[in-house]
Amino acid sequence: MPRFFIDRPIFAWVVALFIILLGLIAIPQLPIARYPTVAPPTVSIYATYPGATPRTMNDAVVGLIERELSSVRNLLYFESSTDTSGAAEIRATFKPGTNPEMAQVDVQNRIKAIEPRLPVVVRQNGLRLESAASSFLMIVGVKSVDGQFDEVALSDYLARNVVDELRRIEGVGRVQLFGAERAMRIWVDPARLLSYKLSMSDLSDAVGRQNVQIAPGRVGGAPTVEGQRVTVPVTVQGQLRTPEEFAAIVLKANPDGSKVVMGDVARVELGAQSYAETIRENGQPASALAVQLAPGANAVRTAAAVHARMAELSRASGLQHVTLPHKLVVRASTGPAPI
Repeated sequence: MPRFFIDRPIFAWVVALFIILLGLIAIPQLPIARYPTVAPPTVSIYATYPGATPRTMNDAVVGLIERELSSVRNLLYFESSTDTSGAAEIRATFKPGTNPEMAQVDVQNRIKAIEPRLPVVVRQNGLRLESAASSFLMIVGVKSVDGQFDEVALSDYLARNVVDELRRIEGVGRVQLFGAERAMRIWVDPARLLSYKLSMSDLSDAVGRQNVQIAPGRVGGAPTVEGQRVTVPVTVQGQLRTPEEFAAIVLKANPDGSKVVMGDVARVELGAQSYAETIRENGQPASALAVQLAPGANAVRTAAAVHARMAELSRASGLQHVTLPHKLVVRASTGPAPI
């Protein structure tokens, strides 16, 4: 066979050219099943314990969770961090090739086993599990065009209307809001609290007892008098809504008929749930959120989808959004201690 092509060089060149031509035609038609996975998948656990110190957070929450995570399958390592605001993050990293969804299920099962031993406040706030890349894909800033909305209103709008919309986009693993929703703030004066011989637990118990959602039932329901055919559901406003209603919560009733209400020992106002960050864009009040990529997602396609969705939401709300880095200033809350 080699002698045949040596004696006929033109035929050999023609065959080689045909092979090259067929290869060039076949290259665009070859399927790509999957690009190799380079970054190992991660699952993050977020816990909140308001008012707790980092040491308390580590002893009561983080340490218990870490002991349960040690036996998760395909786990490489985990790292934890806590801050002075009572927030903790535990990031578990798994072997490359591990299914992120199955890894999240394994971590969730471990958390369910240890959840009854966690503090009540942590269980009430909930433990969040999210699988996303450790770095930010993009930061989206929002500000009011005419200055009508302040920073609290912008953050509340993002939390209620934008964060969930971005989470539905394919490729988005996590959306972190640099701000907080609106909340009823009760700023307690310790001196007045002590003068009335009350404690913070008395205030918390009073809020829990007098601010509840109840089921009042209906009028005319069985058992009732014979012949009653009309039933009317009863609507009762059980939860308080305004600062004035919260200020009227009774803390203590005295034998002489006098009473101590929340407004006597605290200042009640509608503010932000957290004052940990302050965001400004060119000196104007703004709010921002960060988008993290899901494991294995396409960064370019996800960023384009986020841009398109933010453009739709901005046109509907009259706000202006930018995708430039924002300067986040961390400040400590001052004044009386809040509940």
